Amino acid sequence: MTTRADCAAMDAADTLAPLRPEFALPEGLIYLVGNSLGAMPKAATERARQVVADEWANGLVGSWNTAGWFDLPSRLGDRLAPLIGAGAGEVVVTDTTSVNLFKLLAAALHRQAADPAASARKVIVTERSNFPTDVYIAQGLAEWLGRGYQIRMVDSPDELSAAIDADTAVVTLTHVNYRTGRMLDMEAITAHAHAQGALTVWDLAHSAGAVPVDLRGANADYAVGCTYKYLNGGPGSPAFLWVAPRHQAEFRQPLTGWWAHAAPFAMHPEFKPTAGIRRGLCGTQPIASLAMVECGLDLFARTGIDAVRAKSLALTDLFIRLVEERCASHPLRLETPREHAQRGSQVSVAHPDGYAVMKALIARGVVGDYREPEIMRFGFTPLYTRFVDVWNAVETLRDILDTRSYDVAASRDQVT
Repeated sequence: MTTRADCAAMDAADTLAPLRPEFALPEGLIYLVGNSLGAMPKAATERARQVVADEWANGLVGSWNTAGWFDLPSRLGDRLAPLIGAGAGEVVVTDTTSVNLFKLLAAALHRQAADPAASARKVIVTERSNFPTDVYIAQGLAEWLGRGYQIRMVDSPDELSAAIDADTAVVTLTHVNYRTGRMLDMEAITAHAHAQGALTVWDLAHSAGAVPVDLRGANADYAVGCTYKYLNGGPGSPAFLWVAPRHQAEFRQPLTGWWAHAAPFAMHPEFKPTAGIRRGLCGTQPIASLAMVECGLDLFARTGIDAVRAKSLALTDLFIRLVEERCASHPLRLETPREHAQRGSQVSVAHPDGYAVMKALIARGVVGDYREPEIMRFGFTPLYTRFVDVWNAVETLRDILDTRSYDVAASRDQVT
């Protein structure tokens, strides 16, 4: 049986422990929701001050040049690229995940429609349990395009092989499922999609900064992801998009804003796309938000994704084991796969009163979140989560369940 002293010993041996003090975490709070919003790097305060009080207040419009604002989406993309198995010139940080997904789905469908051998393909395959905005974007695009485009949704990853067939134009999936934490086999699914003549668009929102990702190695086509979860970029910080080098010359997307123009300050009335990944940009960029993304990336530069993954698996293994040992008498159901190859960096546990139990946990300083139906999500961010945090969180959960100290009539918060 694991003890709290064992957890403290694991923390003492943790090579990532020196990174925890780099984050602003309230004293006594156990923050297990980095899979929704990462904690703030302390350096973000000074970086925000620098952008506002120096670059904007003093540099004014000249900071587009002197402070490197114009090149920031590309520079951040190059810094983020190694975390997702990409190279320089393949990633830009810009817009939201939803907007970027729209761009890339449109680009993939356009590419298929332009190919005589693939132009009859009209099906977009996804999971019914995919993050809702991903499904909504696909549905909206299919409805907007008309001409027979349709969505085919599967209820289990086991159904993907049969669902991806000769009618499929694009497969759009989230690498790690937001609700269950299940991780898909990107390489195998991409290979199967390609064998059927389909293209792939991967959402890395719950992967980037949490698990090793190798877009090039998987031979993926397109990818999107956010920076405010495991990458700790700040609330609503800009997302990123990736286009495989082999597709960049033909890459076209419908939001042809001036930042994607070959000569944006020539002010031509006709759009001429720039070369490379900056074709994924649209309008003027939110510099203050972009700048803070770099603070999170700075911390990843001090470690490696393999070390992050090793600790992630140790944390989630420990949490699962302790919950099953110490809360065995309660109606809890593990929703996250036990197999390491199928697990992201969160553990999802269902309980009939899951929302009320999570509210009680938060009230006692253990912050996770809730997703329908009945699922309590616990996200483990290895850069700042400790093994003793896991122990204390499970002990708090056990006490709440044993004493039934939660309110089943608790009012629902606007954001859960």
